[in-house]
Amino acid sequence: MTALAKPAAVTAPQVRVNKQKGFMRDGRRRSWVSIVVMVVLALLWTLPTIALLISSFRSRDAVTSSGWWTVFTDPIHQGWTLDNYSGVISGSNMGMGFINTLAVSIPATVLPVMFAAFAAYAFTFTYFPLKETLFVIIVALMVVPNQVALQPLLNVFGPYGLGISGQFVAVWLLHAGFAMPLCISTLRTYMATLPGSIVESAKIDGASHFQTFWRLVAPMSMPAIAAFATLQFLWVWNDLLIAKLFLLPSNSTVIVQLQQLLGTQGQGAELLTAGAFITMTVPILVFIGLQRFLVRGMSAGAVKG
Repeated sequence: MTALAKPAAVTAPQVRVNKQKGFMRDGRRRSWVSIVVMVVLALLWTLPTIALLISSFRSRDAVTSSGWWTVFTDPIHQGWTLDNYSGVISGSNMGMGFINTLAVSIPATVLPVMFAAFAAYAFTFTYFPLKETLFVIIVALMVVPNQVALQPLLNVFGPYGLGISGQFVAVWLLHAGFAMPLCISTLRTYMATLPGSIVESAKIDGASHFQTFWRLVAPMSMPAIAAFATLQFLWVWNDLLIAKLFLLPSNSTVIVQLQQLLGTQGQGAELLTAGAFITMTVPILVFIGLQRFLVRGMSAGAVKG
């Protein structure tokens, strides 16, 4: 008997990738118009930041006598100095301001995301009377400016109300309340793209709503949760109005202290640019660290399928 020939292994068809210049990895031709537009937009967005960075290392006289763009024509005679940064660090309580800002930003980020995730689950996977009407009301609250509620909230949180104005808890409640409508809408839109069969299977197996949410829905919704948490942290960190109105001077955030560097007559303008870059360190690190979650969360719920 002759041995049977060993069948040849079946291999998947190989996709030819065009590695020539002017083509992308998937073989499509590059659009140089799109590349040029993206470069121009990136330069336009970064130009103010570059101007701020250059001005933060120039003396007050140099800033008032010439524009920041003159560093490209005469980089030597620009009054370069580090006194602006040393003046910000030594002349203000920036260290305590950073601690106060973290004490405000972290709870004001966790609270709305946590409660909104539960609410989004209820609006997506449960049935109760007037569900759609309540959701429309919540979405409609996004068009109401936050400023119209500040005076009533000052009365509610003030000494004739709850008496918590000036404390961190007042700012936590404010940021959580203002962020809830957008967060609920965003998470509900994302959860609607999740397969409902998984939730139905968990219900058949006897899982409670809390178990279904915590073990199934929340892990699958983590890209959207992380994306909104990133945006909420950046919004709270850069907030000036609520922190200035509802916090005592001893609890002031770093943004409030940055605004106070600029005197009533414009003195301290040279410190403002240096202080702005100091306050930007934490948001930049947070954005870089969570950028992939932000991109996934903003794009994952865009297409259902």
